Amino acid sequence: MTDLRELYQEVILDHSKHPKNFHKMEDATHTAEGYNPLCGDHFFLYLKIENGLIKDISFEGSGCAISKASASIMTSIVKGKTLEEAEKIFENFHSFVTGKADKNFDPNSLGKLAVFSGVSEFPVRVKCATLAWHTLINALEKKSEIATTE
Repeated sequence: MTDLRELYQEVILDHSKHPKNFHKMEDATHTAEGYNPLCGDHFFLYLKIENGLIKDISFEGSGCAISKASASIMTSIVKGKTLEEAEKIFENFHSFVTGKADKNFDPNSLGKLAVFSGVSEFPVRVKCATLAWHTLINALEKKSEIATTE
């Protein structure tokens, strides 16, 4: 179990130092801002949605390793998905990291998001891991208010 946790930490640190899709998208059709006042995580999310499909997604901003890694992995996973698929992934991930997932839930079904398995033990870190996801939902719903985890 220790080896797995170390591997997960390495993946999180790698995504934090070398985030995927980390840039401003000039031709975004949907945007949202997310802010976690507890630790200062602050992101802008950009999506290009066509015919109910997330054609492209990117983000910029700053935050702790967990929030930046979560945003990086999220953008990689939801790119190419339908809006419904992205919302379902959010629901599964949120249930998983908040410790509310069904006992029969298989964390491996989340793919790379399984690296956040230990986050549920640290409620403050749950907010870091979910900020980008709440921001995604605001962008999909075209909400103008800043997404927070409060």
